Amino acid sequence: MADYQTAHAGAGVRTAELDAGLRAHMNKVYSTMSVGLLLTAGVAWAVGTNEAMLSTIFTGYTRYIVMFLPFIMVMVFMAKIAKMSAAGAQLFFYAFSAAMGLSIAWIFAVYTGFSVAQTFLITSIAFAGLSLYGYTTKKDISGWGSFLIMGVIGLLVAMVVNIFLQSPAIMFAISAIGVLIFAGLTAYDTQKIKTDYLQHAHAMDEEWLGKSAIMGALNLYLDFINLFMFLLHFLGNRE
Repeated sequence: MADYQTAHAGAGVRTAELDAGLRAHMNKVYSTMSVGLLLTAGVAWAVGTNEAMLSTIFTGYTRYIVMFLPFIMVMVFMAKIAKMSAAGAQLFFYAFSAAMGLSIAWIFAVYTGFSVAQTFLITSIAFAGLSLYGYTTKKDISGWGSFLIMGVIGLLVAMVVNIFLQSPAIMFAISAIGVLIFAGLTAYDTQKIKTDYLQHAHAMDEEWLGKSAIMGALNLYLDFINLFMFLLHFLGNRE
C-alpha cells in the first residue's frame, strides 16, 4: 500500500511538472510571436506612413526584393534551423518579422489607418479563440494538416494566376478561402505545438525545446499575418 501511494504521488509530481513545463513552453511561443508581431507592426507603420520612404522602396525592382524577402528568409530559416542555436534562431525570427513589416507597409497607403487597426483587433480576437480551441480540444485534429497544406498550395497558385487575370471575383474567393484555411491552421498548429512538447519533453533537451518554441512562434505568426491580410481585403476601407 505504501509503495502504491509513493508511486501515485510520484506520478502526480511528474504530471504537475509536465503541466508547468507545457505552460512555460506555450508562454515562450506566444511571447516570441507577440514580439515578432510588434516588430512587424512598428516597421509597417513607420514605412507605410512615410510617403518618401514608401515611394522609394516600392518602385522598380526594389519592390520585388521587398515583396519576396520574407519568403526567402523563411526558406533559409527552415533549411538552417537545425544548425542554429536557440538564441540565433530567435534573432533570425525577429529579423524576419521586421522584413515582413517592410513588405506589407503598403497597406497604410491603400487602407485607412482606422480600418487597419480595426482589422488587427478583429484578427487578434479571432486568433485567440481559434488558438484556445486548438489548445483545449480533446479532439485529434492532426488529420487537418495535409488538407490545409494542400489548400495553401492551391491559394498560392490561384494568387499567381490572378496576377495576370486581375479578377475581383477570383480575389474575393481567394480571400474567403484564405480566411477559412488560416483559421483552421491556427487551431491545428496550436495543437501540434502542444503535442510536440508532450512527446519530447521527457528528453529535457533545453536547446531543442528552445528552437521548438521559436518554430511554433513562427508558424502561429504566419497564421496570424495571413489571417489579417485576408480579413483586411474584406474589412479594410480604401483611402
